[in-house]
Amino acid sequence: MIRICSRFVSVIFTIVSLTSLVAALGAGPAQAAQAAFSGKVRVIDGDTFDVGDVRVRLFGVDAPEKDQTCGGGSQPNWACGAWVTSEVRARYEGRRARCERLDTDRYGRAVARCAVDGQDVGRTLVSDGLAFAYREYSLDYDLDEKRAAVRGVGVHGTQVQRPADYRAESRATANAAALAEAPKGCVIKGNISAKGARIYHMPGQQHYAPTRIDESSGERWFCSEAEARNAGWRKARQ
Repeated sequence: MIRICSRFVSVIFTIVSLTSLVAALGAGPAQAAQAAFSGKVRVIDGDTFDVGDVRVRLFGVDAPEKDQTCGGGSQPNWACGAWVTSEVRARYEGRRARCERLDTDRYGRAVARCAVDGQDVGRTLVSDGLAFAYREYSLDYDLDEKRAAVRGVGVHGTQVQRPADYRAESRATANAAALAEAPKGCVIKGNISAKGARIYHMPGQQHYAPTRIDESSGERWFCSEAEARNAGWRKARQ
């Protein structure tokens, strides 16, 4: 009896092991197929594309914002952000890209490495001075940016602020202006979303500056987080 039970357990263990192995082997290609996708490119800005029906944030690069300007000092100011978007659109709009999804960002975009005609789009943009290496997330294009800066190509031919610094400075300016509008000592914005969610925004958060308070619709200012929470508001996630 003991021998029969042992043999039965051995058979069951073998079946389970084989089932697990088959599942593992089957999952690999499926996951790879899910990570890879392709489609025609529609350029949103210098580092954001629609590839087919997928919104893509190019991995490892950071292009000037659309409204960003370059120059200053002895150099004239010019709309380098709009120029970059125009250049990228002229190169890639309507072409077919193949992408590998590496992550998903907080806006729900696919963070992906994309290629057109076998050429890494991110590397090309950085090498030609149309984008910067986004070192906060990757050093893949670090040397490409340094070579572009030495050659003075693209936006490197003028004074240029790194896009991340430009965004931080713009947020700081917008937050300062928003704080000036707030009642003294009560700078927390209690906003009601289109879906009726009561959300409060702290100074420095991403949506603080653009959020407008309409007290006639029930929105309000708060003087402390405790006050906001006690009134039924929750803190904004960003």
